[in-house]
Amino acid sequence: MSSTGGGWAQLRQQARALETQTESLFHTYSQFANAPNIPMKPSDEETRTEAQLQELLEKREALVGQLSRLLDSESGQSAVKQNNLARHREILSDHRRDLSRLKSTITDARNKANLLSNVRSDIDAYRSANPETAEAEYMLDERQRIDNSHNMADSVLSQAYAVNDNFRIQRETLSSINRRIVGAASQVPGINSLIGRIGAKKRRDGIILGSFIAFCFLMLLWFW
Repeated sequence: MSSTGGGWAQLRQQARALETQTESLFHTYSQFANAPNIPMKPSDEETRTEAQLQELLEKREALVGQLSRLLDSESGQSAVKQNNLARHREILSDHRRDLSRLKSTITDARNKANLLSNVRSDIDAYRSANPETAEAEYMLDERQRIDNSHNMADSVLSQAYAVNDNFRIQRETLSSINRRIVGAASQVPGINSLIGRIGAKKRRDGIILGSFIAFCFLMLLWFW
């Protein structure tokens, strides 16, 4: 029984080590799927990483089989070992699906890149064979850019006119308010007289202050 337990522990340790290696390679392999400009043909590193992943999955499949046979050979099967075996099978199945998904993603991205490249090549070849058409397309593109610039300028001018109209409306509103205030004030008995006295006092204070400043200035000139 102890020999069986030792073999089980050794196989589980190998399985966990291979799972760790698989996850590390998945990190590298996923970068090919997320590359912004995927090459038209797989690189040597991509091919090598995919082959290493396939090899690791096969080794793990063999280890899971050995663990299953070892567990079946025991007279009293442990629930813990059964759970461990089920967990290894589950992780292996997940990694197989991840590899299939990444391979499909890379293939789709590469097919799309190749299609776009072929379309560009066909367009360039057509333009080379028909220079008049290429020149006409260039002129149309330039006209479109000019129209876009004009539309942008018109939009800016429209906004400026709208702001100017808003200022004019506000100015007219303030003028109307001022007229109503003046009109209301003129209807209050004695308000015009009060305003006149306030204005006269302000003028008188201004004259006194100006005279004092002039006197000080003359005194400075006299003693200078």
